[in-house]
Amino acid sequence: MKSHFFLLFITSLLVFTSCNKDDDPIIDDPDYIIPTTYDFINVDYSGQTQRISMLAEMKAYMKSANTSGTALDADKLTAMYTNDVANAGWAGTYEDSKQMRGKTFEPVQAIFDDLLIDLAVASQSTFAGVEGTAGVVTSGDGAKNYLLNEKGIELGQVIEKSLMGALLYYQSSGVYFEPGKIDTDNETVTDGKGTSMEHAFDEAFGYFGVPVDFPTNTDNVVFWGDYCNNRNPVLTDINKTIMDGFLKGRAAISGKDLTARDEAIEAVRNGWELVIVTTAIHYLNSGLENLSDDALRAHALSEAIGFVYSLQFSPTKTITNSQIEELLTLIGGTSDIRDSDLYNVTESNIQSAKDKLADWYDVADKKDEF
Repeated sequence: MKSHFFLLFITSLLVFTSCNKDDDPIIDDPDYIIPTTYDFINVDYSGQTQRISMLAEMKAYMKSANTSGTALDADKLTAMYTNDVANAGWAGTYEDSKQMRGKTFEPVQAIFDDLLIDLAVASQSTFAGVEGTAGVVTSGDGAKNYLLNEKGIELGQVIEKSLMGALLYYQSSGVYFEPGKIDTDNETVTDGKGTSMEHAFDEAFGYFGVPVDFPTNTDNVVFWGDYCNNRNPVLTDINKTIMDGFLKGRAAISGKDLTARDEAIEAVRNGWELVIVTTAIHYLNSGLENLSDDALRAHALSEAIGFVYSLQFSPTKTITNSQIEELLTLIGGTSDIRDSDLYNVTESNIQSAKDKLADWYDVADKKDEF
């Protein structure tokens, strides 16, 4: 948890920044310079950093239920999701106006309401988890413990990874990169925030969860930034691809170059989507490797479910919602993440989900490496 608050502290120092003229630019355009760090005039994405830290706190609280005998409070979980400060028990300090639920893709907000309650109910069990009974399940080597519901789902992982999509990814790709936000005023400058267009782009960057000098600095990367960095060894230079897109897009907005801005947005969206896909494949691989171990299989495939679910939240996604539902059904028997079943998975179905993802995203040659 300390690393998450360190990120919040560091980012808060960058709410108002000035361009460092000594930075070596990526491109020296006749009209504007693209810097090597996200060091622009009038940048504020403090709201995004706060929500990332809220999710980190909720993640830690959910994870505590992996210790047998630790029961979660449904009211506290709901309060965290809605930023009900009086009942959330935050360790950090967050503005009253900032919450996770209100920024979650609206049609699925109620799904997360249900999942949080289901997680609290599962944590009340005093029995070891087995099919039909919720409880903590231990891996075959005795090293790992995970709270599973009666259908073998690690709800904490499904909630965290799915919220990474329905909140963080959706807000960037499905809100701030869309015309209603990104095609706003680019003339009137507000001190500390820049123009409306600049501010929208900054907020999209804020949800990616990386420091301003990423990928040179990979310390304290969180959520999507962390998973992007994890995929970088196989997806060669994906860190640089996405960060360069953010740098180019922001510089292009300030330089009134909307063609370059749109090219940069496309690069970020495509790179981010590929990170999600290959991370899902990574956990499908882990599930296949641990198919006979209830705890390890459930942990890996619960994460895979969350990442596959996250793919739906970009308006420019490569595959359709029907294809996403097909993948979820192959993994967990249903497209409804509240009702997935990981006690009755089959190797052929998990392999099929992996193969389809790899084929649809043209990474079949690397699918066993993720």
